[in-house]
Amino acid sequence: MSQAYAKKSVLWDWLTTVDHKKIGILYLAAGGFFFALGGLEAMLMRIQLMFPELGFVSEQTFNELLTMHGTTMIFLAAMPLLFGFMNYIVPLQIGARDVAFPFLNSLGFWLFFFGGVLLNLSWFLGGAPDAGWTAYTPLSSAYSGTGIDYYVLGLQISGIGTLIAGINFLVTIINMRAPGMSMMRMPLFTWSSFVASALILFAFPALTVGLLLLMFERLFGATYFAVEMGGNVVIWQHLFWIFGHPEVYILILPAFGIFSEVLATFSKKRLFGYSAMVFATLIIGFLGFMVWAHHMFTVGIGPVANAIFAVATMAIAVPTGIKIFNWLFTMWGGRIQFTTANLFAIGFIPSFVMGGVTGIMLATSAANYQFHDTYFVVAHFHYVIIGGVVLGLFSGAFYWWPRMFGYKLNETLGKWFFWLFLFGFHLTFFVQHFVGLMGMPRRVASYLPGQGLDSLNLISTVGAFFMAFAFILFAVNVVVSVKNKSEADPWDGRTLEWGIPSPTPEYNFAQTPLVRELDPLWYEKMHGNGKLKAAEPLDDIHMPNGSILPIIMSFGLFVAAFGLIYLVHPVTIIGLLITLVCMFVRSIKEDHGYHIHKEDIQNEEGAG
Repeated sequence: MSQAYAKKSVLWDWLTTVDHKKIGILYLAAGGFFFALGGLEAMLMRIQLMFPELGFVSEQTFNELLTMHGTTMIFLAAMPLLFGFMNYIVPLQIGARDVAFPFLNSLGFWLFFFGGVLLNLSWFLGGAPDAGWTAYTPLSSAYSGTGIDYYVLGLQISGIGTLIAGINFLVTIINMRAPGMSMMRMPLFTWSSFVASALILFAFPALTVGLLLLMFERLFGATYFAVEMGGNVVIWQHLFWIFGHPEVYILILPAFGIFSEVLATFSKKRLFGYSAMVFATLIIGFLGFMVWAHHMFTVGIGPVANAIFAVATMAIAVPTGIKIFNWLFTMWGGRIQFTTANLFAIGFIPSFVMGGVTGIMLATSAANYQFHDTYFVVAHFHYVIIGGVVLGLFSGAFYWWPRMFGYKLNETLGKWFFWLFLFGFHLTFFVQHFVGLMGMPRRVASYLPGQGLDSLNLISTVGAFFMAFAFILFAVNVVVSVKNKSEADPWDGRTLEWGIPSPTPEYNFAQTPLVRELDPLWYEKMHGNGKLKAAEPLDDIHMPNGSILPIIMSFGLFVAAFGLIYLVHPVTIIGLLITLVCMFVRSIKEDHGYHIHKEDIQNEEGAG
């Protein structure tokens, strides 16, 4: 009976937690699940395209797989996985005990989770969305099935969670840095998380407005995108891409931050050109909002607009190039350790540069007319997203796994995983450039024999199987490495997160650290006694209470969404009431949290 109670209490602890570390792990678990789901959708599409006119899945199913693969990977896998690292690591890197708004942090996760579940339930409830992950109107507005309704409402709920998370990180990084940590002493991962959060703040409202208009058109008969009623379908494209292009940088900037941490740690050198890297990050964030219409060169917005957006798109390559050279110079003359985390970081550089080069080709608006909507574009953005973001996620996983879970992933298995994944990735997408240049359009469920596309598509599918096998190897590694216990600072780290005991205490730091230099832990190793300097005496620590309200509030919106999709308005009202009652309870309930006494901290630190 006591065991059952213990299990129940652990589950309750995870459902009600507001601890940034546990929420980070929840993001990783949910994001990992959706990543596997998106990968499965990709594999089914690649099998269908393995041979001409194969008929493995129907055209309708292919359209649904295509839409759900893109939507799942961008919104439900890549972003949440990055949020997992940001949640766990950023407060530790800046010497904070938690994020600024722990309750909102929990709410952000559960909104994302319920939005993702709602979207994926569409598979079982009348068909998944099928208008492409960009959901262009009028294809998405005139179609009568419920799939697009799930898309609209799932992304709205999920997007609110993302927006909350972005605001939370901005406030945390601005207000909660340890004494002595000026902005120009922040680690690059914290800087890139900060800029990505600012992009979320400005980019996501555009998507929210677009989805709201589409929802009104689909559910209540509005005509924003109906040309025959004076609407304009291009408005959707503008709203979507004003969000959609900054979204690429929301994904890639935290990955850049991970590479900056990993390359400096495993080169045993300070990051070369730190301030240049910071300003390059800021410039990328700023220019990210100036380039959205390069997705619309063939829409007919005119030669002047095309020229302006082409120049802006080429300009954004400059700060990215600065970063590439800084990473190379960081490694130059360093004592490089070829750990799995560092292999992913090194493998990223040529992979991402290839994606960047094809990006400049696509930025040339005249050439874009030829490339547009062919597999050349598919190859380009997969080189950027997988060659940048996904390699960054795996690099971060191998690097921070000991900090997050107290054990190291097996290096031999890790290296097998790296080489298989990298080989499979290049095999899959390199040939797609040529398939695209030969004229194969995107989003087609099949192709005819005798067009010269057969062998290249087969090669592409074989590469996808290599990637799938590599991912299974990673999952095996996670399980078999559990007994491989790690010390608190296994990599001889440079930043604050490596200066605390393992496993990470609930309160992070017994005493808030004093930061005396960039790379504060490394500085203390070189000039102090190797331990973090305390900025305050040991005292009781105030901690926030857990709360079940975030999960109930998110569930309320989940219920309301079903009412809207099927126009059963009593259900909508019940769902909204659940959320509003929770908001009211939260606003009137005085929650003072609790204290961890310094005697307990001394005992724990002494035992550690």
